[in-house]
Amino acid sequence: MRLTDAGAKSVSLDEIDLYGTELYRSGDPHAAWRTLRETAPVWRQEAPDGTPFWSVTRYRDVVDILRDTRRFSSEHSTMLSVLERDTAAGQAIHLMDPPRHGQVRGATISALSIRVMRRHEPKIRERVAKLVAGAIAEGQADMAKLVTMLPMLVAGELMGIPQDKWTEAAHWTVASMAPEDPAFSIGDEAATLRAAHVFLFSMFIELIQDRRDEPGTDDLISLLLGMEVDGRPATDEEVLVNCYAFIMGANPTIPQASSHLVLTMAENPDLWRRIREADRSTLPLTLEETLRWSSPVNHLLRRTTQEVELGGHVIPEGGLVAAWIGSANRDEEIFADPYTFDPVRSPNQHVAFGFGSHRCIGNSPAQTGVQLLLEELVEQVELFELAGEPRHLGSNFLNGITHLPVTLHPNKG
Repeated sequence: MRLTDAGAKSVSLDEIDLYGTELYRSGDPHAAWRTLRETAPVWRQEAPDGTPFWSVTRYRDVVDILRDTRRFSSEHSTMLSVLERDTAAGQAIHLMDPPRHGQVRGATISALSIRVMRRHEPKIRERVAKLVAGAIAEGQADMAKLVTMLPMLVAGELMGIPQDKWTEAAHWTVASMAPEDPAFSIGDEAATLRAAHVFLFSMFIELIQDRRDEPGTDDLISLLLGMEVDGRPATDEEVLVNCYAFIMGANPTIPQASSHLVLTMAENPDLWRRIREADRSTLPLTLEETLRWSSPVNHLLRRTTQEVELGGHVIPEGGLVAAWIGSANRDEEIFADPYTFDPVRSPNQHVAFGFGSHRCIGNSPAQTGVQLLLEELVEQVELFELAGEPRHLGSNFLNGITHLPVTLHPNKG
């Protein structure tokens, strides 16, 4: 989607459809979200199959729902595109409620810690620097395609995925979250999902067997093989679906935040000059603003475990509630001038990684990946110049860019 200034825009409630993917490919959900925050902060809609869901768009309501795991369960689905109970429900880390969720999180968090990231950082930085230098050398690059490799530079390293599988793994991971988008579709949604699942699950089955034959130490797959769930060793199926869950979690944030950063700086060269000329100690603030600004995940879905009254609406037990992250991160009650990219915004309590016990476990790797790219772009690139029209991802879940032709002018300093 275009990250527009929706401050002066108003949309009729009758026109709002937060489910359809075309809004995110070519429309402006920010105008719709702003209208909902002001006039209908809890809003009922039906999916094409008739399934009702309630959208929550204000920051405080989004935080309350994501924090309340007792009344708003993750153990069903986390995406509007999966309205039926997910086949991995109760097994994958993002599809578990406490206390089982804490068992998987506790067993694997050490592989994704800041300490581990610092150990891997020199190698990742070297690869990111080469990626940027290569794009400069080519003169013009499709940054949307280029940055799809960033999650593999980070997650591929942490999970122990062989480098010769990184390109395909990155492609099929995004395809599995946006199977309708032309950049990934191979016929229809079902065929695309099938191809994505075949590649990813086959890859992980092979890697799991490799770790059983030759156990690793602290890579993520080895830790999953050694974890216990409900006091027993994890099954192969539980290990497999969590491998899938972790690579799915790695891919949205890094490339999508990076693409939106480059697009924003190409459209605002004075802003990029300001960032480059600022003290390097402010770059962590710019990173956080990049995450707020891009909000790579549009929403998180929850299912009520009991009847809930919310904003004057009675949501029945088993009702589906979409907490709109992208809207919360533009809430005027929380963020001053929310439609302006402020590279030194502080405080910045964005919810790009979610909130509460389900706050993304991979936030440290994701922040490291985007931070290293930002630092290398500051060091190597003086100016971004759009070389064509960007194309945005058709997905109500991911806020992505599929085509971003940019000329990178090297730093002369």
